[in-house]
Amino acid sequence: MNGQVRRRAAVLGDPVAHSRSPLLHNAGYRAAGLPDWRYEAIRCTAEELPGLVRGAGPEWAGFSVTMPGKFAALEVADEVTDRARLIGSVNTLTRLPDGGWRADNTDCEGVAGALAELGLTRARRGRAAVVGAGGTARPALFALAGMGVRHVDVLARSERALVLEPLAAALGVGMTWVPLDAPNLADVAGAADALVSTVPAGALTGIAVQLARAPYVLDVIYEPWPTPLAAAARRRGAPAAGGLDMLLHQALGQFEQFTGRPAPAAAMRAALAAGG
Repeated sequence: MNGQVRRRAAVLGDPVAHSRSPLLHNAGYRAAGLPDWRYEAIRCTAEELPGLVRGAGPEWAGFSVTMPGKFAALEVADEVTDRARLIGSVNTLTRLPDGGWRADNTDCEGVAGALAELGLTRARRGRAAVVGAGGTARPALFALAGMGVRHVDVLARSERALVLEPLAAALGVGMTWVPLDAPNLADVAGAADALVSTVPAGALTGIAVQLARAPYVLDVIYEPWPTPLAAAARRRGAPAAGGLDMLLHQALGQFEQFTGRPAPAAAMRAALAAGG
């Protein structure tokens, strides 16, 4: 290794064996000419995360964080970006020069990048629909606000959706809760610039066709693919993106934070396609 210190990064989560992140990042290292970099998957619970991160040696440049550790990662950080603090969860921990850790959330880049691939970079109507109110709904809302959305309809089964109201208000976005059994789902979806679904495919049984009325659809699920929602959208001629598109774009930002180099997007995309 010509005297160079091997640099390491990993995705932390439980379960994590299914993760495509090692495929993406290692392809990026090869394309960027970083032979001494290695990215792996480490099974890690939320309780184990603080000890693992604090005990990581100087060779560790960064960690991608998936569930259930996204909230624990926020607590272990020495610095927190404004967007991660606002979103309230973390998917990226990057080593600082002093040995500490900076927390960020690139999931919002994943949402914005996936929609941009469909041709949507600016919300002309200023309106979007988000299905679900869990952890992924928060960076989705952040990304949509950055695209010019000023009102979001949150489609969810219960009033739990209202937990998103403080974030929406902080972003200057109005919010309406729409129950998933509402009779006007097709109208709500059709009035939006885009619909982002953050729930399991089975949660949309019987209503996927109504939700597919949106002009652009992002379903963050990537297995199985296409989901009923994505298939319904494509049948009516609406472009639809999935979880692998989101995964790619959130990984590009992580790659750049970990290495300090531009991400070789084409090589990482090709590796994801070949491995999928």
